[in-house]
Amino acid sequence: MIEQLKRDTNQASDIIDKKIEINNQTIHIVYSEVLASSEDITGTILRNISYIVEEDLLKNEDLFTYLYNNIPGHNRVIVKDYADFLKKIWNGYTIIYISDQEIFAFETKAQLDRGINTVDSELSIRGPKDSFTENFNKNFGLIRRRIKSEHLWIADLEIGKETKTKVGVFYMQNIVEDTLVKEVIHNLKKIDIDGIIDSGYLKKYLVKKNSVFPTIITTERPDLVSMALLEGKCCILVDNSPYALIMPCFFIDFFHNPDDYYQKAFSITFIRFIRVLAFFIAIFIPAYYIAITTHNHDSVTTDLLINFLSQRRSVPFPALVEGLIMTISFEILRESDMRMASTMGTAVSILGGLVLGDAAVQAGIISPIMIIVVAISAISGLAFTSIELTSAIRFWRILLMILAAMLGIYGIFLGLILLVTKLASITSFQKPYLAPFSPFIKVEQKDAILKINSGNQIKKRNPLLTTKNRIRGR
Repeated sequence: MIEQLKRDTNQASDIIDKKIEINNQTIHIVYSEVLASSEDITGTILRNISYIVEEDLLKNEDLFTYLYNNIPGHNRVIVKDYADFLKKIWNGYTIIYISDQEIFAFETKAQLDRGINTVDSELSIRGPKDSFTENFNKNFGLIRRRIKSEHLWIADLEIGKETKTKVGVFYMQNIVEDTLVKEVIHNLKKIDIDGIIDSGYLKKYLVKKNSVFPTIITTERPDLVSMALLEGKCCILVDNSPYALIMPCFFIDFFHNPDDYYQKAFSITFIRFIRVLAFFIAIFIPAYYIAITTHNHDSVTTDLLINFLSQRRSVPFPALVEGLIMTISFEILRESDMRMASTMGTAVSILGGLVLGDAAVQAGIISPIMIIVVAISAISGLAFTSIELTSAIRFWRILLMILAAMLGIYGIFLGLILLVTKLASITSFQKPYLAPFSPFIKVEQKDAILKINSGNQIKKRNPLLTTKNRIRGR
């Protein structure tokens, strides 16, 4: 096996084969230098082997039995075949092989992750600060620490011909619907690709019908995953990825935040109304401005209309072209700010927001009111942490701008009908996307847009997610 490994890896420099002679027997210690911990190998395996030589402990016991029984290790296994031998090497194990005897392995994984850090993309104001990392076991531990129940089950899978990435499907066995778990696992088992590098790779295989709006939640917050599991949803963790996938999800979920459950209900209701308002502002405000300056002049007061037209007098472009220029400029600016280092991000913002924006107005290319309109729309879109939802808002904003330029306010109403129709047609793992509004679920209105703490009704779980255990705490 050792010689075959060397041939298969073309004598890879990280594969180490140490040889030690004891009583005319050769001990082979094989491991990957980059995946195994040299401290564990030296402190446990090599030290115990040197102790054997010094104390002459092999008078009444063979070498293999002594090593297997006396080298400390929390995970010690017998290697079955060459495939198992390779799997152990690539997972940070150290292989011990003596002549023609059995091969056994000790877990000596090196710590190659960055540790548990604070949340980056989904800032927590009042809630827990810990976030998922690239280590699968640590992520599992963050969930297990919150849900100390024997009903938390996990289905382990290995996906990727070359990467052989560990994927775990988490669910509460006493709450979740069995059909959801079977569908998720079935879709994952059908994946036949070379490798999975991040959890985002799985989305296109889990979603049957692609949509601009996200039908799977991506998060790095363990508290959000724990809440979802207790609601009857499934969660997927992928080794080497700090982001978990939650399914199914509803449109209203993107207007919720884990911090909502750590504050007073009245404050959260107000914040949720602000998020809904921000969603509609982000999509419709640029289109409405284009409509009133292009077609529907009588929909605003005369003074306001004169103000708008006076600012656009020196602008050589139609309102649609002007809006597209500003929208695209902002998206480029935001993309540059996201990809730049934090020390350079401020300089990019100042350059784009102040220098270029002011210069464009002074040159008569863009009107000041258009900068205000696009800025309000863009800032409203930043109220959501989901990148996919932000992309959907961007798409519908541009579509509504085009319809408004062609048909005015009638085009905006047409776009609104298309938007509602599209949202109503989306399903997430056979669940209606617009629930609990369509279909209307009375009990869920207590925690949809309104946040009401009252009585036993709030203790009932969503009937669309589970019929097995509807009452919380049972």
